[in-house]
Amino acid sequence: MKRMAEPYSEAERAALYRAIRERRDVRSGYISQPLDDETLHRLLLAAHHAPSVGFMQPWRFIVVRDESLRKSMHEIFLRANADAAATYDSERREKYSNLKLEGLLESPQHLCVVCDPTSERGHRLGRHTMPQMPVFSVVCAIQNLWLAARAEGIGVGWVSILDPAAVKDLLRIPPESELVAYLCIGHVDNFAEMPDLERFGWEKREDIATMTRADYFDRPYSFQEAGK
Repeated sequence: MKRMAEPYSEAERAALYRAIRERRDVRSGYISQPLDDETLHRLLLAAHHAPSVGFMQPWRFIVVRDESLRKSMHEIFLRANADAAATYDSERREKYSNLKLEGLLESPQHLCVVCDPTSERGHRLGRHTMPQMPVFSVVCAIQNLWLAARAEGIGVGWVSILDPAAVKDLLRIPPESELVAYLCIGHVDNFAEMPDLERFGWEKREDIATMTRADYFDRPYSFQEAGK
């Protein structure tokens, strides 16, 4: 009979689950000093150790510290944000307009994460039936970086309200590459107790039981232990 692999210690498991639970999308409270290269290297290595389809490692990282580029990115956000606000009715638009959705001018550096779906690394293993897997792999890398950053006391904010074509043009990203994430990243003065969108009433977290199925999509899963 095979033995089960040994788990991490209780303290190590607690630290991991704490980072997952307390990870936040940080939009404010950034400190002006950029990350030192040693810290940035640790975070990027955490991202680089993410799983990837065919071990192709399709992620590419652009560290943006130039002030003029950061200001230009903020202008791209303002245009996209105005377009997004216009899609809501008056009540929801007012709530939307009061949300803080980025920290592009406050954070001392940005990190643009790009996917190279054309790379032949991995010899197309896993991509014949699911060609979107390279992007999924990059998202895994971003989550690795995000959790490592939280453990380091470093804030990360994902800015999705941007025109991808404008971002690619500004940063000279090749046409065949895909913009996956534009992140604000830096030391912060605090982390909120709950996600901003939950705290300000935009949306609430669903119970995991409502999102779990047993064998078939139309069959709810019944957790046997309280609190699961």
